[in-house]
Amino acid sequence: MNNDVAIIGIGLHPFGRTDGLSGQQQGAHAVREALKDAGVAWSQVGVAYGGSQDAGNADALGNLLGLTGVPFVNVANGCATGGSALASVIAAIQSGMAEIGVAVGFDKHPRGAFNPRPRDWGLEDWYGETGMMLTTQFFALKTRRYMFEHGITDDALVRVAQRAFRNGALTPHAWRRRELGYAEIAESMPVNLPLRKYMFCNPAEGGAALVLCSARHARKYTDRPIIVKAAVMRTRHHGSFEVFSPGLAAEQAPAPTVTASRAAFELAGVGPRDIGVIQLQDTDSGSELIHIAENGFCEHGEQAHLLRSGATEIGGRLPINTDGGCLANGEPVGASGLRQVIEVCAQLRGQAGQRQVPGRPRLGYTHVYGAPGVSAVCILQAG
Repeated sequence: MNNDVAIIGIGLHPFGRTDGLSGQQQGAHAVREALKDAGVAWSQVGVAYGGSQDAGNADALGNLLGLTGVPFVNVANGCATGGSALASVIAAIQSGMAEIGVAVGFDKHPRGAFNPRPRDWGLEDWYGETGMMLTTQFFALKTRRYMFEHGITDDALVRVAQRAFRNGALTPHAWRRRELGYAEIAESMPVNLPLRKYMFCNPAEGGAALVLCSARHARKYTDRPIIVKAAVMRTRHHGSFEVFSPGLAAEQAPAPTVTASRAAFELAGVGPRDIGVIQLQDTDSGSELIHIAENGFCEHGEQAHLLRSGATEIGGRLPINTDGGCLANGEPVGASGLRQVIEVCAQLRGQAGQRQVPGRPRLGYTHVYGAPGVSAVCILQAG
């Protein structure tokens, strides 16, 4: 175990809409649940990292959890906020800064699409005037191009969403818990073609938290630690086409997901075929399609066959987004990446209920991706 870090507690506030509770209150709930799961007190936590896009500073959770003087760092990395907070806590524990750390994310987004401003992302107003600041438009354009290049049809987009809602129906804490039929998805309202209404996730509310410690000490707190074998975050290179890219380079560079994934597999000393349960960023059906290949789980163009064969189902050889992913849970930006980790921990512990992957997987994988080209990958192992 050397310098490994273990997850000893997981906590979640259900995603969706929770009137009467602020995003910070939902984050504090998640931390309390994670502390209870780990059997430790907030006063024992030596370092914390957390983030939120629209619900205030994470370090203000101290007002709700207790003012203990803990070093609490705010993290802001778009959809990769949770993964970045996790990687930061791990580095702090590995450095000897603290024995116990907390990673937390939460959010409470207003209804409707995200409405970022071009200048906040280093862009001029023309980019917004073309409609490209609306991420549904960007992801549709990127998906259409990808499908054309690799011979993928709309059928694959429908199957991604159908599986997401089927799995969400088995997940008590998911927001969307109604299974949708193929035709209902395929004939739903066009948003930005080829992507339709039920192929997109929704901004949402919720909180997620993890308690971690050095793997050497994990058995003091739990008899079912989850070892973090890799937690890697990477940003884009020149030439990769990402959210808020103002143009296409003549020669395309690998996406940050590709570089993060390769680094994580190398650090963990495993490969894609070793992974037993997978969480991939699925802000929309097209993004999941792209991410299956970018994370090394298939070749580009093979996704349609995987989906039709059932390989990505809970009982398949590549179970993906077993809790329904962002499509069924919604995406409170600060919490979404940690929700992925919590689902994999539940699977590795054998506690996933109706959505449990058969055979008690030993290794799990999580991946988040966000603007303006940030990706975080985590590989977890049952202790």
